[in-house]
Amino acid sequence: MLEMKGITKRFPGVLASDDVSFDVYPGEVHTLLGENGAGKSTLMKILYGLYEADEGEVLLNGEPLDIHEPTDAIEHGIGMIHQHFMLVPTLTVAENVALGLRSSKGVRTDLDVVSARILELSEIYGLKVDPNAFIWQMAVGEQQRVEIIKALYRDAQLLILDEPTAVLTPQEVDQLFVTLRQLRDDGRGLIFISHKLHEVLALSTRITVLRHGRVTGSVSAEGATRESLAQMMVGRAVKLAPDKTEAHPTDVKLAIKDLRVLRDRGEEGVRGVDLEVRAGEIVGVAGVSGNGQMLLAEAIAGLRTPSEGSIRIAGTEVVGMNPKEVRGTGLSYVPEKRMKDGAISEFTVSENLLLIDHNESEYLNHGLYDFGTINEHCQQLVEEYTVKTPTLDTPARNLSGGNIQKMIIARELSGTPEVLVAAQPTRGVDIGAAEYIHKRLIEQRDESTAILMISEDLDEVFGVSDRVAVMYEGEIMGIVDPKTATREEVGLMMAGVGREQTGG
Repeated sequence: MLEMKGITKRFPGVLASDDVSFDVYPGEVHTLLGENGAGKSTLMKILYGLYEADEGEVLLNGEPLDIHEPTDAIEHGIGMIHQHFMLVPTLTVAENVALGLRSSKGVRTDLDVVSARILELSEIYGLKVDPNAFIWQMAVGEQQRVEIIKALYRDAQLLILDEPTAVLTPQEVDQLFVTLRQLRDDGRGLIFISHKLHEVLALSTRITVLRHGRVTGSVSAEGATRESLAQMMVGRAVKLAPDKTEAHPTDVKLAIKDLRVLRDRGEEGVRGVDLEVRAGEIVGVAGVSGNGQMLLAEAIAGLRTPSEGSIRIAGTEVVGMNPKEVRGTGLSYVPEKRMKDGAISEFTVSENLLLIDHNESEYLNHGLYDFGTINEHCQQLVEEYTVKTPTLDTPARNLSGGNIQKMIIARELSGTPEVLVAAQPTRGVDIGAAEYIHKRLIEQRDESTAILMISEDLDEVFGVSDRVAVMYEGEIMGIVDPKTATREEVGLMMAGVGREQTGG
């Protein structure tokens, strides 16, 4: 169906695709796997008309394909399901599907015709969608079904799925995979992009791995393992599950009682949360994005004032304090949005590493900065946390996402905190960097820090946490032991089913 031959794409200072060849047959799911910056998105953007290749050719059904923009791709039967949905929230499902298409009734709209076809596609592929529902009224999983229907309505024979499971519960992922297998069996070609190795193995027919813009291998999913794929991605053996000894929690260091936090528009986003984290344990917070996790983290860090409730850090009430005062009680904070809240892109690596402690006396000499001591401290952190940077004077914006994250974690852990709140600590980072971050979190736990880790990655939550609290619509649905709980059980709680309280 598709042949991409010798695709090369250069950006200033970067060879994003280096002589890459990739193909797809009808009736198969061919997964494109690789770390961030490996060239997956570049290759797909070339196929979908968002970039033009410098070298190479693309053939569709044996014919040369000349694509300059996404409308060309759509006309040739290529559809793309984006990670961040391309839907207009204030329009209905039918209006979103019809957007950009010619009406069969000339100047008059034909939403009745569109709605009938949507219902037909919904029936064929098990995509339960109401054509008259507004997008803003729909759950995330339902919105994704609309994206798939949009592509099928345009009769896409080749579908690109870019991280399609990133915002879904395990049950929604299972439902999505039923649909994708049906599309595959219908003779369509699917290109699947994901970093979740268990999903890749469950869905794929073939898997092609990219590293540094080049193909490192293409294998059949049958016989491949998570470990073999991770090694192809990184170039060395990777520990997918961190080594972790039994936790020995002691005193409560973070105590949250009846916490209520409002969203920006005034509605309640955190509803009566009670939670305790002890020294020497990691409590993971699982949940689909948008269920109050970020509001909880911001309230603890002093970035958002709760409407009700109490937050005590190491015995001190922090509600009403500003972020600097909260930090003074022993809190370190790794925010979800690293470039917005965790680092200053124009500042150098050393300036970012010193953001929190720049007023400490050990870095001052008669009121002036002691740059010798500062450089020694920053160099030690860069080496200890393996932050890959040309120099300490390199602007943070020039670092990869994984190295920016390691820089932030180095800064936040250097002060031996009483409590660490880490929100999405490995989101968007490479497998190798994630492996290292998990190791440091567990080491910090063993140094008697109380850690609250917020993550949407269930593999991470189960692998790193000692207890797991599940959030749904701003409430804690239950607390479970990751050694005995199942993904299915936690997935149901993430969807609002069950309130079983176990494990403290």
